[in-house]
Amino acid sequence: MSAIFLAALDIGGSKMAATLADASGPLARVVQATLKAGAADAIGQQALCLIAAACTEAGISPDRISRVGVSSCGPFTFGQQGLGLVSPNLCGGLTRSDDLPNDWTLIPLESVLRTQFADVVIENDCVAALIGERAFGAAQNQNNVIYVTWSTGIGFGLCVDGHILRGKSGNAGHAGHMLLSDSSDALCGCGNRGDLEALIAGRNLGKRLGQSLPQVFSAAQAGDAEALSIIAEAARWFGRGLYNLVTTLDTQCLLVGGSVWRNNANLLAPLVEAEISSRFPALTQGVLLQSALLDDLVTDLGALAMVMPEAWRDDWRQRKPWENIQTVALDDAS
Repeated sequence: MSAIFLAALDIGGSKMAATLADASGPLARVVQATLKAGAADAIGQQALCLIAAACTEAGISPDRISRVGVSSCGPFTFGQQGLGLVSPNLCGGLTRSDDLPNDWTLIPLESVLRTQFADVVIENDCVAALIGERAFGAAQNQNNVIYVTWSTGIGFGLCVDGHILRGKSGNAGHAGHMLLSDSSDALCGCGNRGDLEALIAGRNLGKRLGQSLPQVFSAAQAGDAEALSIIAEAARWFGRGLYNLVTTLDTQCLLVGGSVWRNNANLLAPLVEAEISSRFPALTQGVLLQSALLDDLVTDLGALAMVMPEAWRDDWRQRKPWENIQTVALDDAS
């Protein structure tokens, strides 16, 4: 029997990764900054190039890939050409933002990938992350769990009574666009003012402050009072968003990932946990807040879990082969 090879794509607002794997585990992973300019199909074409690069690293021809699992930022929309992206962190045509030098309002994805691969499965990145954590991470025994990423954007994957919620267009979990404030200067890439993503997401908060979030968090870690105040306010909004979802879905566990959280959990976790636990104990008592276990590989592993044979999962859980993965950073695409 010939070997089965799978590819995984992780398409985010800042970076894109492609991973090639077989039953033994991940064979190669390549990463590149996500394109923000060019024709509307640039993202899909970049994805195909990254899969080819991962295959080159592993010494495998792309035509040997059986299935492709895709974890992608959204929201999604469906048309005659299949699933496309209407991502506020990629589509410059939605709000004409200076940091998105394109006029895209819709990014074709599925149709581009299917020019080379017949079997493609696409999920929202936070749904993929939730699948990854349920397969290999901290949510293996959790049937009522929320995965949330705090990164370039804010997104959620939702599981209730053991069922992952997807909704009519696969967009369940876009609660980063829940409206929380009337603040007129908090503009989200989707066009909303005062939604959770506008208030605290890495891209939007950094633009409002006129400095990068790593700079703000570095100052806060050093004890700067102004930076600490900014971080406390952001944690407060984040905690309120989580509280709203806990009271709506009656979930037991909150798993948090994404670069903003991953790099600053020591500052953020106590503040966010206090914001949740201080409200209505009948609904919040016993709710666990913890960092995602799979760190920056959570969406990659989720994308692989979406398409791998069930027998692989049990073996991977025991061996954790992703811990040995070598990532190759590619030069920025042009």
